[in-house]
Amino acid sequence: MAPVVYPTTNLTATEQLVFERGEGIYIFDNKGKRYIEGLAGLWCTSLGYSNQEVIDAITEQLNTLPFSHTFGGKTHQPIMDLAEKIREIVPVEDAYVFFGNSGSDANDSHYKMLRYYFNAIGKPEKRKIITRERGYHGVTVAAGSLTSLPANLAHFDAPLEALSILRTASPHYYTGRRGNETEEQFVDRILEELETQIQQEGPETIAAMIIEPITGASGVIVPPNGYYEKLQAILRKHDILIWADEVICGFGRTGNDFGCTTMGIQPDLMTFAKQLSSAYFPISAAVIPGWMYEAMIEPSNQVGVFGHGFTYSGHPAACAAALKTLEIYERDNMFAHAAEVGAHLQQRLRETFESHPLVGEVRGRGLIAALELVSNKTTGASFDKGIAGATAQRACEKHGVILRAVAGNALAFCPPLIITTKQVDDMVAAVSVALDETYGILREQNLIHIG
Repeated sequence: MAPVVYPTTNLTATEQLVFERGEGIYIFDNKGKRYIEGLAGLWCTSLGYSNQEVIDAITEQLNTLPFSHTFGGKTHQPIMDLAEKIREIVPVEDAYVFFGNSGSDANDSHYKMLRYYFNAIGKPEKRKIITRERGYHGVTVAAGSLTSLPANLAHFDAPLEALSILRTASPHYYTGRRGNETEEQFVDRILEELETQIQQEGPETIAAMIIEPITGASGVIVPPNGYYEKLQAILRKHDILIWADEVICGFGRTGNDFGCTTMGIQPDLMTFAKQLSSAYFPISAAVIPGWMYEAMIEPSNQVGVFGHGFTYSGHPAACAAALKTLEIYERDNMFAHAAEVGAHLQQRLRETFESHPLVGEVRGRGLIAALELVSNKTTGASFDKGIAGATAQRACEKHGVILRAVAGNALAFCPPLIITTKQVDDMVAAVSVALDETYGILREQNLIHIG
């Protein structure tokens, strides 16, 4: 075993699958077996593997200016061009962009800039951040504290109180409803609880609420109709900024440019990574409105520097990769393609799996979806320790599809945006066989409860 501390891995079960190369939507292991990459790597390889245009853009930049930092007044053309392009397309007023290397550090940067801003305008008490149960926003100290998944918090002693993190209910109707609540009643209840919490904490102490338009690692949760409309009304009423984490949803994943467009959200702040460069080079973007940037200028002048940044902030090769990726999205109408093929994916998943005895809920939008695996289809009871999700994931790999079990027993789909309807059909057919096998294994273990 190599001396690697592997990320998000059971450290007793490392190096089980070694990948060697990729082509289009397919990835190959070191034994030559081909898999459909049904999760786009980690929700990120939007253009699939071996896109020569992006590779050439990176190579050309490495041959021209392989590195330049952006500290102390120094810059380069790719970072300026990319910032202008992002400003052009995001729904944020007079946008400014801070570049980093991952979604985690982008959310950390937002956290810090929010404190900087409210200190600058004389409201230092306005520093609390609301996050949601089952939210995922990264794994650094601040971003990891905004994350609400048990596995990401266990043993790490996240400083939630020190960072002024508040938590509110997840908008997942299937697992969160009480009794015979309708979706509307569920939404009204959890938002009434949120507003009560805001009033108890004091809205003057709350800076922002961070939201994934549609969640990823927590199981692809699509909030019910009306949730975001009512949520935004509450946040605007109490002068709380809306911080959209678009690390997974951004750039076509939901069939629109952004998850905010799909879900009807008007954000103040936006976080991007992953599909910004189709994962060909690490890059993230923390987008803030112009009025927030303007308030930060004089405090930086007083100190002599805006004291935040990374060596690789706006790495020229990363910016080149992102610029080419955005060019391809626009030129090839990738978002419209994702909407069309995504509608096919959603239809195929529902007609194939809604009646499956192992599936309690099929959910998703565009080219992101999940199957909620349950031990009892009538009650929606789940499985302990994610055993169904893990078993299904292994069965899918056996049949040539890479998916990921998230939030215990949700089987997540997030294929590259370039996938075709025929390839969707191939993927769904293979997963259907895998789920039948999984159901048989779980029945043999007496883990299925019928009735």
